[in-house]
Amino acid sequence: MGFAHATALFVATLLAIPAQAAESYPSRPIRLLVPSPPGGSPDILARITAVKLSEQMKQQVVVDNRAGASGIVGLELAKHAPPDGYTVLFATATTFASLPALKANLPYDVERDFLPLTRIAWVANVMTVNANIGANSVADLVKLAKAKPGQLNYGSAGNGSPAHLAGAMLNVLAGIDTVHVPYKGAAPAMTDLMAGQLQILITSPLVAMPHGRAGRIKVLATTGAKRDPLLPELPPVADTVPGYEIVQWWGYALPARTPRAVAQRLHGEIVTALKNPDVRTALQKNGATAHPESPAEFAAFVKAERERIAKVGKQAKIVID
Repeated sequence: MGFAHATALFVATLLAIPAQAAESYPSRPIRLLVPSPPGGSPDILARITAVKLSEQMKQQVVVDNRAGASGIVGLELAKHAPPDGYTVLFATATTFASLPALKANLPYDVERDFLPLTRIAWVANVMTVNANIGANSVADLVKLAKAKPGQLNYGSAGNGSPAHLAGAMLNVLAGIDTVHVPYKGAAPAMTDLMAGQLQILITSPLVAMPHGRAGRIKVLATTGAKRDPLLPELPPVADTVPGYEIVQWWGYALPARTPRAVAQRLHGEIVTALKNPDVRTALQKNGATAHPESPAEFAAFVKAERERIAKVGKQAKIVID
């Protein structure tokens, strides 16, 4: 065998390795890193999809909750994991959009360190108010806030949380001045909303709707750009405040440099799972709407979200320490 022929054979062998790896993938369990504690929405939605992926791929997909530092702990683990398809990241709006937009010196870069696969689902939050403040619509609330600048409070689960951004976006786009009050979670904020300590809370429909239907609070609108298919009776805030949109979303990503063939295989399996009626129903029971898309669409969406949140953050002077 001549040198040139041997060299060509060696190169061909190297090029075949990723394809061979993809053909046998997965040959062992896959770890799904969820950068939040058990029991919350990310954990629940991750487990719904993980069960279906395990069934489809004939290998267990194991949910590994790694909470801490608003999700940064889990992102660092995923960033440094071997790029072989056996560590998958459950991406969130906080870790992929809000933190990169509002926090300086993050130990990861979304575009450099991760390979986006797809969003799996999204959910619009709902805008709620204390039942006794005299607002029956978003227009009423904006009018009241303009008449009482700096006198209405809105709650959130903490600085830089989705509810904080949602309230700040309302201030910026509606031209009002309401005061942010951070809590250590949505539950105590809801308690104060019902008691009248808070006037406004933008939160999950799963948390808000039972209280709204019981008359303990008023639910005015959803926070998506259009009507939520799961809450069609509620108008979007954007009907009154043009340009208003802030939703929770979740997706899958891989460490950068994962072989393309492996990423394509996993993306196909996730999309198949998201089209399954049982999976879609399970997501809907948790207030979420399935949203499969291409990696390019997911990457473009994440970039646009970061830029939009950074703009609102700058106008509202939001900085996460």
